[in-house]
Amino acid sequence: MSGHPDIVAMNARYERMAETPLAQVTDGLTVLAGLFVALSPWIVGFTQFGGITANNLAVGLAVAALGACFALAYERSHRLTWVCPLLGVWTIIAIWAVAGTEMTASIVLSNVIGGGLIVLLGLAAMIPMIRARREGRT
Repeated sequence: MSGHPDIVAMNARYERMAETPLAQVTDGLTVLAGLFVALSPWIVGFTQFGGITANNLAVGLAVAALGACFALAYERSHRLTWVCPLLGVWTIIAIWAVAGTEMTASIVLSNVIGGGLIVLLGLAAMIPMIRARREGRT
């Protein structure tokens, strides 16, 4: 089955999509944005708030892992691109949703900027899939 001409053509198409300069930059920046969100409690200095620290660490590592998956195996992970924008939105609203978080300017800015970047990069990662669906190929 793996040698079927349709599967071979589909894998080649996904490989071409992953090799575009936009995809490479997007994937790399997604990994970096995820690492920033994961490390932001230590970079910005709000580790005393355990809930938001754990949240940022988990979400940031998930985003970094997704970015790495998009870069390394786009043909198998492209259907997960919609998750990044959702995680970015969660990063933004987590400040208000996670109990025990104090509203300081540094926490708000860190999460809003990091979450906003993740949303934008996630939407950029979705562009090849949107184009493929518009053209009638999945």
